[in-house]
Amino acid sequence: MKKIFILFVILIGLLPANAATNNISFVYINGSNNNDVKMKTWYENGVKKLHPVLRKKFLKNSAIKKYYKKIGGLEIKQEPVIFFWGYDSKKDLDFVKEHLEISKMVSSSGAYLVRNLITQFLHDAIWVQKPHNMQPILDSLNKTVKEEAEKGNNVMLYGYSAGTFVAYEYLFNKMRYINVLKLAENLDVSDEFVQFVKDNPKNNTCISALSYKYAKIGTVSSEGHLILNQDINQLKENYLKLDEMTEAACAPTDKVVGVVNFASPLPLFYSDMADPDYSLSYYNKLMAKYILENGIALITVNFKEDPLGFPSSRNVTIADIEKLMDLKIENPTGIIYDNSCVWSKRMFPFAHTAYWSARGTFSNAIVKSIVNGYKFQYDLKYQKKILKRNNKKSEL
Repeated sequence: MKKIFILFVILIGLLPANAATNNISFVYINGSNNNDVKMKTWYENGVKKLHPVLRKKFLKNSAIKKYYKKIGGLEIKQEPVIFFWGYDSKKDLDFVKEHLEISKMVSSSGAYLVRNLITQFLHDAIWVQKPHNMQPILDSLNKTVKEEAEKGNNVMLYGYSAGTFVAYEYLFNKMRYINVLKLAENLDVSDEFVQFVKDNPKNNTCISALSYKYAKIGTVSSEGHLILNQDINQLKENYLKLDEMTEAACAPTDKVVGVVNFASPLPLFYSDMADPDYSLSYYNKLMAKYILENGIALITVNFKEDPLGFPSSRNVTIADIEKLMDLKIENPTGIIYDNSCVWSKRMFPFAHTAYWSARGTFSNAIVKSIVNGYKFQYDLKYQKKILKRNNKKSEL
């Protein structure tokens, strides 16, 4: 009976229950240092070698195979969808390289070598974090997701290295976890506008739709505060167009069924998510609640030899998440799960790029992480077993 329950939860979590055949497109997002034809080709060839193996592992996994069979089957699209943003940063990178060459004439060889390595591996990661660079990428990715949705396909995003930043920002900016009335009641706005929102209810929306590019309702400041348009008449006028802007700016409803981040340095670059005084933490809480209540699988998989593979968090139960975030999660079906102890059998200097060559090991780890993530959240016996094992490790 317990196994049936686990399978039922996974079924609800990954795909709409009323789907006859479940079509999923895997969308792969590149990382740093993919600015030229050679590196773009390297990345695309890696994806094309990985995807058939990963697809096969999904279709062959006994747990996944059983529950999909009951609802008409599973169809993971044979061709990967490659979302590539690497060329977007090339102009800025070329500028840095010009100055790097200038420094070569006055620096020691050791200092120049370190600068060169920093430029190659960190420039894009820093560049893509800047909002004016990130937002066009997110809009382009959303266009890709919508195109897949129009074909009748659900989407699972795969963010590699700095591509994890894009995947995270996509969830944060494009998912429809914002209840406008609750937002208005929590912001420092006039009673007049709160009443206006009550009198003119709108569908849930996303951060992007509220922005000045779309609904022109507000913007997120560098301090993490959502600042609304100060012209009350213009604010009301723009608010009435919000549903239309939501459809334009936000991810299609119920189409993003999962995100797999791998080779992920996300916590290194987004450590401010842990700061309770940072206002965006409030929206991160809402996003986490949305993920868990809407059956989305958010998975992190890292090779343990990968020096840039940072665990996203320790695995905790939904009850613990409720306590940590001080929120109530209603009827959860999704998961947030980290597996950063996958043994790639590669030396650490090569582990960050080994996800393509060790594709069998990596693919197994993804499938097992999804299955074990659901078991960890919804199988009490398995949950107690893991927590007991973790407690023993911490005592050592």
